[in-house]
Amino acid sequence: MTDDTRVQWRDWGADAFAEAEETGRPVLLFLTATWCDDCHRMSVETFGEPRIAANVNDGFVPVTVDVDREPRVRERYNMGGFPSTVFTTPSGELLTGATYLGPDGFRSVLDRVRETWDADGEDAGRVPRALAGNETPSGPVTTAIEEHLAGQLDAQWDPEFAGWGDDAKFPMPRTVEFALKRDRYKATQTLDAIERNLLDDDGGVFRYAGARDWSAPAREKLLADDAGVLRAFANGYLYTGDEAYRETAESIRAFLDADLWSGFAYGASVGPDGERTDLTAYAGGNALAADALLTLAAYTDDEPARESAENALAYLRETLVDDGVVRHVDDDGAEIDLLEDVGRVTAAFCTAESVLGDGVDVARAVADRGIDRLGDEDAFRDGPASGPGMLDRPLRPIDGVVEFADALLDVAALTGEDAYRERAEAAVGAFAGATERMGAQVAGYGSVAGRLTRDPLVIDVNTAVGSDLHRAALRVADHEAVVVPDSDRAPASAASLRGREADPAESPDALMRRVADAAQ
Repeated sequence: MTDDTRVQWRDWGADAFAEAEETGRPVLLFLTATWCDDCHRMSVETFGEPRIAANVNDGFVPVTVDVDREPRVRERYNMGGFPSTVFTTPSGELLTGATYLGPDGFRSVLDRVRETWDADGEDAGRVPRALAGNETPSGPVTTAIEEHLAGQLDAQWDPEFAGWGDDAKFPMPRTVEFALKRDRYKATQTLDAIERNLLDDDGGVFRYAGARDWSAPAREKLLADDAGVLRAFANGYLYTGDEAYRETAESIRAFLDADLWSGFAYGASVGPDGERTDLTAYAGGNALAADALLTLAAYTDDEPARESAENALAYLRETLVDDGVVRHVDDDGAEIDLLEDVGRVTAAFCTAESVLGDGVDVARAVADRGIDRLGDEDAFRDGPASGPGMLDRPLRPIDGVVEFADALLDVAALTGEDAYRERAEAAVGAFAGATERMGAQVAGYGSVAGRLTRDPLVIDVNTAVGSDLHRAALRVADHEAVVVPDSDRAPASAASLRGREADPAESPDALMRRVADAAQ
């Protein structure tokens, strides 16, 4: 029992489900987050009501879940937002659920669940379609994937307010990055809308806007969201040279360093109005931050960004990554081999190799283990197929597959080993049969498909890291290009475009001419 509520919460784990099985009671899952205002409000107003708490304690096994610490639970039991209030059978199958419930609404749901459980017991449980073990909608990886998603940039575009969709607006940094190469006007208009409406005067970026016109922002700021937006603004600067985009990226970097740096790693979030800062350091968030900061440093020589990225990478190396094993967080019993972490860590160390000349060995080790542990089918699982509740049912999320597949293409370019490219193609192909149902929200899928259906732009640079030629290669206006420093595939003191019939370049200007000619 806590000071805020009268409910006798259990921790997520096998013990809670075993208790439910032994006592014949359903499970109540309360999915919450440190940054979530409604979660704290429901904890006090609903679960702090004595009669509700007594009914919950008597009739259910109540379990509280931090969705940042337990991302696999989040993805299986999320009811469309947080908090998520979820009732399950003792085996973890769904009975019903909702998001925020005030006292009256919760009482009503509680009564219905009790009636259903008394009447049908375990038979009332159901397994969501995504966890039913069905095969993914596979198909060939063709140019049609990229073309369809490029078309969705137009079909879902909001010409009045910018962004995509006609409801709440999310920054969608991967969609912005996809658009930077295919529809730059829409990308820059969206970056401008983010800067005007979601950039906090106190630093950082709000999570999303609640209205179509980018008003009513949800004022919490999450590391992964801010890192993704930082990288999108840095890439916006790469393509346009607009100093405002560089300044915005640098302002987000300053916020991360001032508000989320704990002294050894980046924390997870800042709640609304700067309250309830969570300095828990997660692998995926720190990897994405390092990737974004190195991207900014590569384009601008921003030394604080470089130093911050190196510090985050050092934490990953020393604490969360060991011989290819990625721990989600530095806690005893923390989950390992989570797809989101694996993809982001692989990508971050590939970027570190391109920018700093050091990282591909870590990226390769993590990628190899990820393929081995999560790749029992073409599409990767989100984590080990084991655990309480429905964690033993494999989930194959397209967003996580996209991140890992994209990182595998970087590993392939850096190592010269086509097996990584082939594995990425298989993973992307696992969803190709559903292309026509995809919208701008998953435009990142189009990016990685595009990289698979044309000759990749790989720049081998046989000069020292930080040389003028190396820095010029990093600033080629194609954020999907891969730079391989200190590469013996190019002549000494020169750079070459791998697989292209172009003379080596010995100066930045010559390199830019070779890239421009190759793009024609």
